[in-house]
Amino acid sequence: MARYRRAEPTLSIRQRRLRYGGRKGLLALAVALILGVLAYGDHDGFFGRAPTPDIEKYDRKSFQVVHVTDGDTLDVDIPDGGYSHTRIRLWGVDTPETVKPNTPVQHFGPQAGSFTKQMISNQIVTLELEHSRTRDKYNRLLAYVYLADGRMLNRLIVAEGYGYADPRYDHPYKREFERLQKHAKSAGLGLWKDIRNEDLPYYFREGAKAESPGAK
Repeated sequence: MARYRRAEPTLSIRQRRLRYGGRKGLLALAVALILGVLAYGDHDGFFGRAPTPDIEKYDRKSFQVVHVTDGDTLDVDIPDGGYSHTRIRLWGVDTPETVKPNTPVQHFGPQAGSFTKQMISNQIVTLELEHSRTRDKYNRLLAYVYLADGRMLNRLIVAEGYGYADPRYDHPYKREFERLQKHAKSAGLGLWKDIRNEDLPYYFREGAKAESPGAK
């Protein structure tokens, strides 16, 4: 016996509109859910590292220097948290201490501080940040600082013997800074002119001796 297919009921125009609207709404909801998942995943780094607030706020931007603490620390005129300024710690270099609590003034520290003040006090500088790390343990902003003429202060400090190429942390300029330091040592520039082994930072003193002319 032949089978007959049941005829589907004829929908009114209103019913067709409701069905179409329902399907359209479900599609929009599905798209919204997918976009939400992608956005959340990107926020967590699944589809590429999202920029940190520090990168957006400071990287490749220019500010005025309002204070120089010592050879490798300074303040610029943009609020940071509850402070009216942002404290900058120079990336990749370390200058002798002059103001650290419970620490005597170190060899060539005053000269290093004077050099940095001379170069950038009240000047407009441009900051470059590392996406991998923007703050140190004291919550200071880590940055490469560029003068108005394009020279990098971090590089100048090492090249002219006002500070050390800090070996404790990796960064893109690390090998370059090490080469500049080697040249400054061999030429006896700045702090390398008459440095003694006990004047060196602990990270050099434990595993290396001074290599400059006149080192003791």
